[in-house]
Formats: sequence, C-alpha cells, structure tokens
Amino acid sequence: MKHPLFNLKITLFLCFITLLIAKSAYPQELKHGKFPSRPITLIVPWSPGTSADVAFRLLGKEAEKYLGQPVVVVNKAGGGGTIGLGAIASAKPDGYTIGQSPGSGAQFVLPFLENIPYHTIKDFKQIMQFCILNTGVIVKADSPFKGFKDLVAYARQNPKKLTYGTNAPNSIGNILMEQIAKKEEVQFAHIPFKGSTEYQTALLGGHILFAAGDINYSLIESRETRILAFLQDRRFDEYPETPTLKDLGYEINCPTFMGIMGPKGIPDEVVQKLEKAFTDSMKEPIFVKGMKDLRLTIFYRNSKDFDDYIANTYEVFGKLLKEMGIIKQ
Repeated sequence: MKHPLFNLKITLFLCFITLLIAKSAYPQELKHGKFPSRPITLIVPWSPGTSADVAFRLLGKEAEKYLGQPVVVVNKAGGGGTIGLGAIASAKPDGYTIGQSPGSGAQFVLPFLENIPYHTIKDFKQIMQFCILNTGVIVKADSPFKGFKDLVAYARQNPKKLTYGTNAPNSIGNILMEQIAKKEEVQFAHIPFKGSTEYQTALLGGHILFAAGDINYSLIESRETRILAFLQDRRFDEYPETPTLKDLGYEINCPTFMGIMGPKGIPDEVVQKLEKAFTDSMKEPIFVKGMKDLRLTIFYRNSKDFDDYIANTYEVFGKLLKEMGIIKQ
C-alpha cells in the first residue's frame, strides 16, 4: 500500500499538469489560427431597440461571416452606460467578450465625477470605430430662433432665461452648451431630463426653448422640430445646409461616436483579427443600408487611431471639467 504522502504528490503533480495545459491552450489556439473557436459576446450598454443596439446587431451579424462564429449582443443598460462598460472592463482579455465604445459621458465625464469600476484609458483596448452619431441643437418648428446665433443673442439680452434640455446633468450636450456660454459670456438655463424622449416632449410642449443631444428625425420630417446646428465637426449629407458648431466658430470636441473595444490585455493577434472582421463587415451592403435607415453616419478609425483619439479626448475633457469648476483642480 502506497504512503498517503505519495498519493498527495501524485495529486499535486496532476493539478500542475492541468494548469499548464489550460495556460498553453489559448496561445496554441492563436498559433494555429483557431480564434475564434466559440461565440463572441458583444456588450451594448443601452436598452434593446435603441439605435446603438440595432447598429451593433447589424454589424455583429455581418461579422459572423468573417469570424465563423456567432456574435451575440447582450444588453447591459443602466448607470448612464457605466454598468455595461464595467462588464467589458472586467471580462477575461481573450477576445470572447467585447463591447461598445459609446462616445458618451460614461467615457469622458463620469470617470472624473464618480467612483466607477473602470478607467477609460487603463482598462480598455479600442478595436475600431465605425460610426459618428448625429447630435444637434434643436428647436420647435415655429420657434422664432432661425439660427444658433439667435439663441446666443437672446441669452445676451435675457440672462438665465434661455432654457435648454439634455439627457442628464453633466451630459456631453450640457458640457458643450456651457462651454459655448462661457465663450460668449452669456448664461443659459440648463434643465436635465432622464432621456432624449423626455426633453423632446418638453420641447414640443414649450417647456424649454431648445434641446442639445439626440435628434428625432421623425419629428424633423413631420416639421415639428428644426435643427439649428449639428454638434459634430462634420456636416450631415442629408442636411447639407445645416451648419456644425465648428462652422459657427466653436472649436469644441464633441465625442459622439460608436466603436468596438475590449478589456485591456487582449493579445495583439486577436485584436487584429477582430479589427479586420468588423472593418470588412462595415462595408457590407446590408450594413450600409441599415445605417442609412438609422440615419447614422459611417466613419472609420483603426485600432491605433481610435486608441489615440480616445486618449486625447479623455485628456481634453479632464482639463475642460477643471476649467468649468465641475471637478477640483
């Protein structure tokens, strides 16, 4: 009969061998080009049915052709996007859990103001950008304000009486409008809402004079609202006469985009494979048509350029929030 110590040594040896096999399995998968060998989870930090959710489902479906595996969209809404981003940051960095890089306050504002479970730069690897969201300054169709400068002129004559709505306190729209107010040496009156639907309703009801944020195109086309300016630095093809804030002389960074990212530490080979698959997918006719139907502008940045853009924008907003007194120096 063997000594119990001998049996313990055998057990420990077998555990060691098992760990070695598990540790080497993933590099071998990469070496032989087998990634992905199972479905990929793509986390969207918003509710089902939003334009972002639909866009990622379109892109994911096309990417399946290039990856050879299902791309499963999982919605993790809440916390202004921070719950979903936290789930991406904490995922195993093997490429099988990725998600939306949302271009919102969850990346560039909330990290400076709240205790959230991730760092915008340290905890994520950007894979690619495929879209710019068209956000704007919106008024009722019968508003006396015909251009954005009319709003500024009104605010100059009526301090704190130019009311406007956005989807949250310290939202991207709120930050941008207060930046403009500071530059013009006027005062706006911000009224935060819980979402774009609420501030669109408030606008139509005459409770606010303008809104800054997402655009409801059905209201534009039914001539209930008008766009005075786009927040982006590029004009929208369907509204070529509508200026951007940059056209109006405001050099303001407006990070409204959609892209794909994963947790920091994903092997370069996996990042490259995912980047190529999603880049090829955004050229597919079905995806292009779907984006047009959603009124979303296709715009591409590769992994490196996207990483650089995120890092630069994060730094810009950190400085801006300090200048505005929102965070301490």
